[in-house]
This record gives sequence, C-alpha cells and structure tokens, in this order.
Amino acid sequence: MDGSGPRWLDDGERETWLALVAMMIRLPAALDTQLQREAGIRHYEYQVLAVLSEAPQRTMRMSALAQLTEGSLPRLSQVVARLEKRGWVSRRADPADGRYTLASLTGPGYAKIADSAPGHVETVRRLVLDQLTSAQAAQLRDISRRVMSAIDPAQKASS
Repeated sequence: MDGSGPRWLDDGERETWLALVAMMIRLPAALDTQLQREAGIRHYEYQVLAVLSEAPQRTMRMSALAQLTEGSLPRLSQVVARLEKRGWVSRRADPADGRYTLASLTGPGYAKIADSAPGHVETVRRLVLDQLTSAQAAQLRDISRRVMSAIDPAQKASS
C-alpha cells in the first residue's frame, strides 16, 4: 500500500471506537431519562441552569453560556425561552454592551437546580465514576481533554 488510501481501523481500534460511540449515544440518553423522570427537565436544560448557578451573580452573556454548554446560540435561545416561561431564567440586554444579551438564573431557577442536582450527581456517579478506579477516572479526563483539543485546537488541553 502506498499510504494514500484510508487508514482502516484494526480490530482493537474498531472495538474501542464502537464502545466509545455506544457510550456517546447511550450516556446522554440515560442522563436525560433520569432528569426527565425525577426533575422534569432535559439534560441540556440542566446544564444551562448549572452553568448559570456557578456564574458570578448567576448571570452571563448568552454567547458565553452557549460555549460553556457546548450548544449553538440558536439552540440555547430556544432552551432559555422555555426556561424563562417556567420562571427559572431571565434575559436582558447587557448594560455594558447592548449588542449582547445576559441570561440570569432566578431564585426559583436556583431552587430547581439545587433540587435536581443530587439525583443527577448520583446518576453520574452510578453510571460513570463508580465504574472507574481513580486512576481510570484521571485517564478518562486526560483522554477527553486530548480528544477535545483535537476537535477544537483553540481550546486549551488543560481545560
């Protein structure tokens, strides 16, 4: 072979890839199921509320929130609109620069994330962290960061 063709996966690489793909599909579905059953929200909605709960004054620009939740701005806008209807998030123009919109977690929104977090964390532990040794968890973190830096080279490998 002259090296110009595809670099096919060997048996071990194929097994690794298929295991990763299965996990990438089934883990978000399992997290969604738990949150919908116990909290009445989807995983992405939980992520939005959680990120806002950790932001200074529980407020941040929508563009930054989209980046931190790994969502597009249009998707985030739709989700925040649903969260606004429930009274958990509010939006307003950024007084420092009106071109931006700020999203803020309301008191009821903070209560929702506080109530939802214990079940979510228990599910994360049961499905992922309790299945790994501390060394494997560190390896998973390092592997995830390496893959993310290949996907987005502008992202720091240590983030």
